[in-house]
Amino acid sequence: MVDEATQRALDAEANRRSYEAVMGFSAEFGVPFSLALTMFFTQLVLANGIGTAIVTAVLVHLAVFFIVKMFFSH
Repeated sequence: MVDEATQRALDAEANRRSYEAVMGFSAEFGVPFSLALTMFFTQLVLANGIGTAIVTAVLVHLAVFFIVKMFFSH
């Protein structure tokens, strides 16, 4: 009985660490990259040119990255 309780506590700790790692990666890298990619293709579809698309994607990536770091990181 004690072994099961200990194992559940260890599993809960492992799940917490895994959850925090996944959420940290997605917040700091996944979301900014996804939004930058979205803006890149949006600019291409609007026929604004490859240069504007790249500049917009970089600016959006940096802006979202810093917003996430300021407001959503503990």
